[in-house]
Amino acid sequence: MSITRKWTTYSLLIAATLVLMFPILYAFSISFMSGAEVLEGKIWPSSFSFENYRAAFEKVPLLHYLINSFAVSIFVMAGQLLVSSLAAFAFVFIKFKGRDAIFFLFISTMMIPWEATMVPNFLTAQKLGWINNYLGLTIPFFALAFGTFLLRQQFKTIPNELYEASQVAGISRFRFFWNVVLPVSKTSLVTLGVYSFLTTWNMYLWPLLVTNTEDVRTVQIGLKQMQTQEISTDWGVVMAAVVVVILPTLLLLFLGQKRLQKGLTQGAIK
Repeated sequence: MSITRKWTTYSLLIAATLVLMFPILYAFSISFMSGAEVLEGKIWPSSFSFENYRAAFEKVPLLHYLINSFAVSIFVMAGQLLVSSLAAFAFVFIKFKGRDAIFFLFISTMMIPWEATMVPNFLTAQKLGWINNYLGLTIPFFALAFGTFLLRQQFKTIPNELYEASQVAGISRFRFFWNVVLPVSKTSLVTLGVYSFLTTWNMYLWPLLVTNTEDVRTVQIGLKQMQTQEISTDWGVVMAAVVVVILPTLLLLFLGQKRLQKGLTQGAIK
């Protein structure tokens, strides 16, 4: 590649990066501005002060919402990893009648919009007494067709002869699953974990439906409450809260980007 072509390519990449990152950078800049500076349309704050961040934690119980979101995201991530890995193991290594048909029926649920199942899910959670409860925020999301599909593709790369040899040697299925399958599937498991955490962290509609007290509500609802209270006056406070909320997701994306890409493509050729 010639030097001119290299400079042109990198210039276009830098320009595209700045365009894509501008909303985040501008939100970060607004988080340090006063309300008057925001209304004047300034791009950069006249001074850097953490007053908006202090106010963000005082307007709504943001710290409590953050803890709730962390707890719910961690539990959903653990539940999806457990259920998806066990289901994928059964679909790959355990032979039973109608296995492939059941798998394709299970995978076909990915084509059903989540909104279409929202009402029956809510009625079920209501009958089980899971309203205003962490159970209602977590358990309905443990079974994930995408996670089972992702891990099944990875598990299929493990030679079936290895599983048959373990059976001949008297090794139990769970021991083979725990000591052989999971260690060689770390990348796909990390990918599914990151995906589960991010989707749960950004969830808004379901927590809004199944909660009506501040005790179990998540941070996305807190942001909406703050936006409603502070609209057209203190956008700096709202953006300070937004920056606090998106920081964990950005860190997770930056740290897990390579494993996320590798895990999503791994097993695709099987």
